[in-house]
Amino acid sequence: MIFNDSPTIIPPYLQPGDTIGITCPAGYFCLDDVQPAKAALELWGYRVKLGKTVDGQYYTFSGTDEERAADLQDMLDDPEIKTILFGRGGYGCIRIIDRINFNQFYLQPKWLCGYSDITVIHSFVQAQLHIPTLHCEMCIDLKYGTEDESAMSIQRAFRGDKPNYAVDPNELNREGSGEGLLVGGNLSLLVAQAGSDSAIDTYGKILFIEDVHEYLYQIDSMMWTLKRAGKLVFLVGLVVGGMTRIQKDITDPPFGQTAYEIILDKVKEYDYPVCFGFPAGHQFNNFAIRLGMIHRLKVTKNGNTLEEI
Repeated sequence: MIFNDSPTIIPPYLQPGDTIGITCPAGYFCLDDVQPAKAALELWGYRVKLGKTVDGQYYTFSGTDEERAADLQDMLDDPEIKTILFGRGGYGCIRIIDRINFNQFYLQPKWLCGYSDITVIHSFVQAQLHIPTLHCEMCIDLKYGTEDESAMSIQRAFRGDKPNYAVDPNELNREGSGEGLLVGGNLSLLVAQAGSDSAIDTYGKILFIEDVHEYLYQIDSMMWTLKRAGKLVFLVGLVVGGMTRIQKDITDPPFGQTAYEIILDKVKEYDYPVCFGFPAGHQFNNFAIRLGMIHRLKVTKNGNTLEEI
């Protein structure tokens, strides 16, 4: 059973010759590092327009809050730009999200593409506008190669191909199947937006989470926050991506659970399927998935699939 209506509006998929905008709403990203991504997008047949925040810098950010917000606003409002691929994550989107006017974007939506700190933008657009967005690698990742499967998944997503990802079995998985809108992103950013206009609705949805550089006790605390907020009880499926580069345990004695065990413990009383090890997040395999689109999750003892339907 699908509890969700279809998305309000699906942005148009890209055509050869369309323009992709690159802007940096969070951390600093230098011009030299954007060039491989620009070359890849042009090789795929698209034009590229660089925002003013590319190579801009204000301490750790790609510009002041005002500059980053203005650059993103310009790209949202620019009718020539059909998709925005963010330069990098880091930190900063939560400082500017309330400055952005999405009126023109709602009338002429475009794909907003990225992950990590970009979860703030994904969440706001899903919560307030019900328009799908693309969780995928950004320019900072494309500099490491453009022919790997993660990069190719972006190209297929731009064309509108519907992904059907196969995932290896994991001993902690919980078998079952479910269909619903896929929502989520970076766990720490989802928790940071609790109680705000960007807080996601998880009722009847498949929730995707991933994170990086966290302590085990922090993952435990964040999962408790989602649980206490009622964000885990009415899911139709849970997809867990990379929980990578976990910080060295600072507790003595040690915490006693892995990241995956912590997550499973918070949903043990529910009966929806749980899939661990999905290839997305802060890791080499970071496959493109369209948040806000209806997906089917199947978890079996022999393997798992997440398919956009």
